[in-house]
Amino acid sequence: MTKSEMQTHSDAELDSVFSHIEANQDSFIARLLTYLKHPSISAQDIGIREVAEILVKMLATLGMEAQAVSTAGHPMVIGRWEKAPGAPTILLYGHYDVQPPEPLEAWISPPFEPTIRDGRIFARGSGDNKAQHFAQILAIESYLVVHGKLPCNVIILLEGEEEVGSPHIADFAQKHRDLLKADVVVTADGAMSESGRPALFHGVRGIASFELRIRHANTDVHSGGFGGVVPNPIWTLVHLLGTMKNAAGEVLIDGFYSEVAPPSEAELAAARALPFSADDIRKTYKLKYLDAPVDRPVVDRIMFYPTLTINGFIGGYGGPGAKSIVPNEALVKCDIRLVERQTPDEILAKVEAHVKKHAPDVEVVRIEAMLPSKTPFDSPYAEVIKRAIRAGQGKEPLIYPLIGGSLPEYVFTKILGTHSFVVPYANSDQANHAPNENIKIDCFLKGIRTGAALLDEMGRSRSIADS
Repeated sequence: MTKSEMQTHSDAELDSVFSHIEANQDSFIARLLTYLKHPSISAQDIGIREVAEILVKMLATLGMEAQAVSTAGHPMVIGRWEKAPGAPTILLYGHYDVQPPEPLEAWISPPFEPTIRDGRIFARGSGDNKAQHFAQILAIESYLVVHGKLPCNVIILLEGEEEVGSPHIADFAQKHRDLLKADVVVTADGAMSESGRPALFHGVRGIASFELRIRHANTDVHSGGFGGVVPNPIWTLVHLLGTMKNAAGEVLIDGFYSEVAPPSEAELAAARALPFSADDIRKTYKLKYLDAPVDRPVVDRIMFYPTLTINGFIGGYGGPGAKSIVPNEALVKCDIRLVERQTPDEILAKVEAHVKKHAPDVEVVRIEAMLPSKTPFDSPYAEVIKRAIRAGQGKEPLIYPLIGGSLPEYVFTKILGTHSFVVPYANSDQANHAPNENIKIDCFLKGIRTGAALLDEMGRSRSIADS
């Protein structure tokens, strides 16, 4: 069979799957609504094991070897279809846990009573991440219903702790390398561009979060009787924070930037081609100006530089009216977004050394950590995935060197040594982690198509290589 004949054959196979998806879209939407009714809140340990069991049964029904594997925390759900000898294997990652829905009063419809409004499905977990990994499952199902087999081997890994920082997935991957051996990993998560164009992400930033805690007196005291005498823990933290970052936006922690890997020319060119606009950000969030450094391009700040952010400051009296006290304790929550070559241990050690030097009474408490991840621009699978996105969505994808947020992609690139990509199926305004989370029905259906095209392209990549 010639390469042209294989191309035509593969196109016909995929077209028949697309026809099946179109004919069954109402059923697929209804099944997604049913799935979204089941809470699976990892932070509150609500519904996790019940949803894991639902997924195991769902995958087993497709003829996959499916199991929920215990960890020190919540179980990992794994499905395997390995009936294509000699074909490549793709691992599809997602997470079945969701964020807490609070504040409940801010939801137009209850978070676990999925509701369709204006072409969108509103429910907690709709965009992040149930609809996205369910689209992958329906793509596999559709291919199997139409053709009775898949063009490549498939592993599905669905995590139950992504929304609490994926604390056990690295240990799980170390122990179960045999279950996760694949040629490439694709994660359906995150949001597409505001332009509506699909996207392909080559990497993610890491994260290191921590608290700074200080307690001075054993109780709050009167600010008139003891102000200026008893040290104020809020001022202690304010002064400390002032030594950590200046008004020009520079992080002053010694060695903070020393391990930053500079972007390649290809990465810079791809970043410059993305539709990032400082004016759009200002308008969207009603800002008078952006954070410093003002002369650094927005896309560079999000992709190529680490950040130090204050997430919250707790201390003293915050109620109505006045309360004239010197509080006795205060706490500040921070996170650092990491870029390639930085590690949480390295950065947090530098934070601890800085605090010890400038405010030795302040306690540093490590909270969450995740390594950054980056797949090379010249990965042979990049073109395979681009073709799948074009076929599934009918548009050319935007190519991102990485996204500013964090996902446990390092597990695949650094522990398993596999190239890994993120392909978001959700709309840019999905409101993930917020009230009224949603996914556009059109995005969900195109996600199923893209998932089917991804399977097709993976199988075709084997054929082309062998021809």
